[in-house]
Amino acid sequence: MGSLILVRHSVTAASAAGRNLGQRGDPPLAPAGVTLARRLGGTLVLELTELPHDELRIISSPARRCLQTAEAIAAAMDLPIRTIETSDGLLEMDYGAWDGLTAEECRARDPALRAAWEADPYETRCPEGESGADVARRASAVLDTIDAWLADDRARCAIVVAHNHVNRVRLCMLFGWPMREYRDRLSADPAGYSLIGFGGGPPVIRRVNAAPA
Repeated sequence: MGSLILVRHSVTAASAAGRNLGQRGDPPLAPAGVTLARRLGGTLVLELTELPHDELRIISSPARRCLQTAEAIAAAMDLPIRTIETSDGLLEMDYGAWDGLTAEECRARDPALRAAWEADPYETRCPEGESGADVARRASAVLDTIDAWLADDRARCAIVVAHNHVNRVRLCMLFGWPMREYRDRLSADPAGYSLIGFGGGPPVIRRVNAAPA
């Protein structure tokens, strides 16, 4: 079966500080994030030694933090940076007016809306922004196509570098869990990755939020 490696970008100053970072800023990785991305690249090289991969694609969100992570992975695999594909559908949730805020600051600004969002982030939109369902719709348009490509040939592998909400929503779908619980049931650490196999039957989830070695 073809293999999907679903990666969250490495550490940024915002992620280290617990601040929302959606689509309204495009900062680079923090210095520690650059180092961690290189470690991730080495770890994924080792993963590929165990996976058939006559065809390998790297697909990234166009956000700088994702592209830097994807470039570190490509470098570890001796692949040209120009081979990295990008798709806007993989961008992080638009947090709207909550962009740049911590959870505590969001609760202070919009207590009722924040409580509703924490209870059901899939159906509840951020103020002037998106919901988990919005993220799922646009990300699925990209990921469904990749999954179908993988299912057609067991010697295919795709490394997708995306974001916190994108990855958790997708994994929740694959597990068949209630979508409103995607934040409660799943974590996506910076530079964490999940490994999923696609073939003739249901997807086979082999790793979830694995850390770089």
